[in-house]
Amino acid sequence: MVQKLKGIIPPLLTPLTVDYNLDVSAVHKLIDHLVEGGVHGVFILGTTGEATGLKYDVRQEMINETCLAAKGKIPVMVGITDTSLGESLKLAHLAKEHGAMAVVAAPPYYFNLGQQELLEYYEDLANCLPLPLYLYNMPGLTKVHIDTDTAIKLSKHPNIIGLKDSSANTVYFQSLIHGIKRQDFGLFVGPEEITAETVLMGGDGGVNGGANLFPRLYVELYQASLDRDFQRMKQLQKQVMEVARMLYNIGKYGSSYLKGLKGAASLLGLCNPHLAPPFKQFKEMEMEMIANNLKVIQANIEKIGLSGHTQQYI
Repeated sequence: MVQKLKGIIPPLLTPLTVDYNLDVSAVHKLIDHLVEGGVHGVFILGTTGEATGLKYDVRQEMINETCLAAKGKIPVMVGITDTSLGESLKLAHLAKEHGAMAVVAAPPYYFNLGQQELLEYYEDLANCLPLPLYLYNMPGLTKVHIDTDTAIKLSKHPNIIGLKDSSANTVYFQSLIHGIKRQDFGLFVGPEEITAETVLMGGDGGVNGGANLFPRLYVELYQASLDRDFQRMKQLQKQVMEVARMLYNIGKYGSSYLKGLKGAASLLGLCNPHLAPPFKQFKEMEMEMIANNLKVIQANIEKIGLSGHTQQYI
């Protein structure tokens, strides 16, 4: 049995060197930053972690170093999404070996699985895993949606303990809360703009990219939502929306979110801005916009009493 996880679980950035290898020291720096910010766990090798663009040896090293850095501090969830069941199982066994709490898997991409095929795939995967499994609904990228009925059926499997939804569909999320009867089944939302409202609806927390930068902001928003402190929620939600608006939407790129997040992280001294192929980091002009916007965000965060919990701009 695994204790039910709740709260803010940042989808960890994967710090890279210029030649796309893992920047080990930056992994440890990021973990320390998140622990200091009060997060409740960390999720590696997901969308924000650019898992599909990483070399397999980098994925493996990321598991090793993250678990080493987080040991005794916060639980680690490891993304094992792959087109190959065998490769997913390899990562899962490595995650178990290094002390991860659970694994996370989106539907295998490329082939458009039907719901019965998806159900059978997840059941087969869960039966073979050495760790508990969180489902990951990411239809915008995998092109496969885990339908409500499928998720409800899968929630009855003893080794499937939760779901992360990145569809941004709150009606779908509410249907999961209503339909899944297991009290120990965790329901997390990806898009940070709707974390507060999904917690109010009964969700268990957020897997929010911006928490890499300002963990205390997201942790306090989660707590304010639990406490039904609507005045504080409104104050914090405004800053979360500004992070999304000012850092994730620069340029006309499909990767603007990743470019903005890693660019901001580099200015905060957390990691390099290098992205895994096929993407590239922002150019100088765009980085100037990120720098200016970051200063505004930090000034606004300081005004609401979080100045002691934000990484200082360098």
